[in-house]
Amino acid sequence: MITQTQPLNEINIKAFNVLYKEIGLTNTLRFVNQFTTGYGNYTEERRETFNKMTISEIISEIKKEKK
Repeated sequence: MITQTQPLNEINIKAFNVLYKEIGLTNTLRFVNQFTTGYGNYTEERRETFNKMTISEIISEIKKEKK
């Protein structure tokens, strides 16, 4: 069986529509997000953010944010 080649943009739109109809918006987004790559250097960003804080200070900040 020979099929017409479609532009990737059209294929993506059709695929998103199928996923959306079958599993809903939230699950479609969750599915797609597992294939997207992040950016930056997570480890270095954490070092820069927390390098002058103790573990106790970090835990304290987390508890404040949860309130």
